[in-house]
Amino acid sequence: MGTPLAPPTPLAPLPGAVASPPAPEAAPSGRPTLLRRLEFIAYPAAAGAAFTLLALGVVTWLPALAAMGRALQRWRVDGDSRCFANTFAAFGGYWRALWLHGLLSTAAAVVLAANTVYLLGRSEAWTFPLLAAQVGIAAAFVIHHVALAAEAGRAPEGGVRSWSAGALSLGFGSPARGTALLGAVVSAVLLSLVVPLGPLLLGPSVPVLLALSFADPRRHTS
Repeated sequence: MGTPLAPPTPLAPLPGAVASPPAPEAAPSGRPTLLRRLEFIAYPAAAGAAFTLLALGVVTWLPALAAMGRALQRWRVDGDSRCFANTFAAFGGYWRALWLHGLLSTAAAVVLAANTVYLLGRSEAWTFPLLAAQVGIAAAFVIHHVALAAEAGRAPEGGVRSWSAGALSLGFGSPARGTALLGAVVSAVLLSLVVPLGPLLLGPSVPVLLALSFADPRRHTS
């Protein structure tokens, strides 16, 4: 048999030749980014679920809204993702501070709803200006209480007076902010209709989360 041929000797690189570039690294997976985006739905929804359960007491809705604001603030600032549990944990303190305010606000909402239903059932010309006024009052009512929940959640050591003053500044100090908060309430309810219980879970939490973002002092620092 013949002698087997030896493998060819690799050629040495020519002088001055440019080395081939290294193989590109694999692109990072988009999974962490997707999970991060899902957090902005899951955690507000969890806080909204806790709010919905606490608000079953009817007059408890405002302390529950403030407690939800506190849980969302802890998530935003500290990265504490226990939004559901933190809402329940914060409820007791806000109930003691806001039970009277919540009672009065509930009574005002009932009167406003009754007036609106009555005016919708009338066809006289004088009812239209009154109905428009009711709609305007309802919009201001919503903006104020969303801003109040954000202020209470941002500064739990404060009191009703400081929270109310902050809410007036936050909700009505800028027409753009007030319009954005009202738009967030309407859009959160409408866009979440495709999700089971979506308006209950995201309807209250998304506007409060936006109000917390508006109230963040870091937005106003250079």
